[in-house]
Amino acid sequence: MPVKTNDTLFILIKSLTKSEKRNFKLFATRNAPAENLKTVVLFDALDKMHIYNEKQLLDKNKEISKLQLSNLKASLYRQILSSLRVMRHETNVEMMLQEGMDFARILFNKGLFIQCLKQLDKLKEMAAGYHQNTVMQQVLFFEKKIEALYITRSVQNRAETLIQESLQAEQTVSLINRLSNLSLHLYSWYLDNGHARNLHDIKSIELFYKTHLPALPAPLTGFYEQMYLHQAQCWLAFLKLDFVKYYRHAQKWVDLFRSQPKMILVETASYIKGLHNLTSSLFYLVQAEKLKEVIHLMDSFLEEKIVTENENNTILVYQYLFTAKINYYFLLGRFDKGIKMVPFLEKMLEQYGPYLDRHRVMVFYYKIACLYFGSGNNDEAIHYLNRIIHQKADLRNDLQCYSRLLHLIAHYELGNFELLKYLSKSVYRFMAKMENLSKVEIEIFRFLQQAFKVEAHAIKPQFEKLLLRLKKLQNNPLESRAFAYLDIISWLESKINGVEVQNIIRDKYLKDRRIKGQYEVTAAGLQKK
Repeated sequence: MPVKTNDTLFILIKSLTKSEKRNFKLFATRNAPAENLKTVVLFDALDKMHIYNEKQLLDKNKEISKLQLSNLKASLYRQILSSLRVMRHETNVEMMLQEGMDFARILFNKGLFIQCLKQLDKLKEMAAGYHQNTVMQQVLFFEKKIEALYITRSVQNRAETLIQESLQAEQTVSLINRLSNLSLHLYSWYLDNGHARNLHDIKSIELFYKTHLPALPAPLTGFYEQMYLHQAQCWLAFLKLDFVKYYRHAQKWVDLFRSQPKMILVETASYIKGLHNLTSSLFYLVQAEKLKEVIHLMDSFLEEKIVTENENNTILVYQYLFTAKINYYFLLGRFDKGIKMVPFLEKMLEQYGPYLDRHRVMVFYYKIACLYFGSGNNDEAIHYLNRIIHQKADLRNDLQCYSRLLHLIAHYELGNFELLKYLSKSVYRFMAKMENLSKVEIEIFRFLQQAFKVEAHAIKPQFEKLLLRLKKLQNNPLESRAFAYLDIISWLESKINGVEVQNIIRDKYLKDRRIKGQYEVTAAGLQKK
């Protein structure tokens, strides 16, 4: 029985577009030896298969023997990558620079040192224009090699100039490395733990940030230095649940790209990630109108050539765009509209599933579950929450915790009280493994442990007591994480008033819109207009 495979060649072929497949055929058959023709036969055979099955492959293609298959697959893999390189290099700055380095080496090997140096000068200019500092280091290393081996006399005081340029490039790359490491460490902390849970977490994160932040020149002018600094500051604020600072640095991140638009071509994925963080910050600040503006920007960017002709960029824009749209419907209390996107999201998850990280898939499942829960469809909410709960994941324990709490609430809504007895024990065991649970998490779990034992006529006062206790915690910064993940306040108000959750949230949005119409979100926070 054929099964899905991790065969790298098969996955690569299935990722190709029609134009890429056509280009490969032209590339492989041009002046092709007999072995190349066999790789084309193998390519066609794999392209026709829906699921990789080696036995079926060999049975249907007798000209390919089992002994040949491994070498043919390796050869075909290299040919496909070579054809893609030829097809894509003119739109990829990094590949163009690498090609320039290849040309310089060819000239060097021919003994044409002056021509080689001219080629390297062009590369230096291009590398500087696109802030490609590691390429600059390679060029300088090559230039020093030529200077040390041959007396070119191309420029006076050339040795001293090369030494100074090399030292500057080394310092620049070192600073970029330290800032990118800091950013990555903070992001990794988030993936492992979620937001800071307590004062100890906040102090630990702040100490780590201060300890690992390198000394910065004033002003900081390099593109990558600024980009990684804004990223690190974003993650720091996000971990601390300081959403105003999170917004401030996400906006600076995006503005950096807008001030140097050609860098969007080089660091497209980082620009998209910046837009994602900007939309997330606006969601947490409950700025629906500004969030809508950025969504329109992302919708337009989706049509740009740099996105349509790059699968990775397409996937990134899609996943962040639809996360932003779901958040927008959350703010509006229009869960019914958000649910209309679910079939498309499912199709996207199926199509791009192999290319999405588990964390992003988990977030989508949780967002979809919240849409269904908010609209009153608890069965579907449970279906998506089970996808999170039943997978073995070693990241985002906080998200898994809230998935289990929402899972209990959905079963409570359905009246599955017998099942709740079993589930509450399972959730207790999971939560017991988590250190430093927030007060909100403890209050919610204690309530759910007892709620199914309370008679229907007596439950409303229990809802009111819990609501009162949670509202006292609402303005505690250390508890804001819980309310960001699970709008338990709106659920309790819906139970007390006998209306759907989305109606409660919708009324809040309309009320807040009237009040916040007098304010606007700025780099300094909320300011009166």
